[in-house]
Amino acid sequence: MLGLIVTWLVTAISFLIISRIPFLGIEVDSFAKAAISAIVFGILNAVLLPVLTFFTFPFIILTLGLFFVILNAIIFGLSALIVPGFRLRYGFWSALLGSITLAIINSILLRILAPLT
Repeated sequence: MLGLIVTWLVTAISFLIISRIPFLGIEVDSFAKAAISAIVFGILNAVLLPVLTFFTFPFIILTLGLFFVILNAIIFGLSALIVPGFRLRYGFWSALLGSITLAIINSILLRILAPLT
């Protein structure tokens, strides 16, 4: 349970960090909106990603797994549509760059916090 809470907080902090990078075009109003975005993003990843993976499996095989980046961008964009106060200025390109940046920052922060959980 503690690991889930730490992952949620790290994802919320990651959303705030990527909203401060100007060329990504991602806007998050407050920490509360970032926390809600992290919850929505996590739920969409848990529910929607397996369904999308099933239906796009041929593309995933053809691209040797690189299509997962597109699937993550789609989920990132959907979470921006669902959560008010979380906006993508450049549409799909913000979602694509934001999902890649979110994965990198999450990996770094979770690696740092791994001994605590």
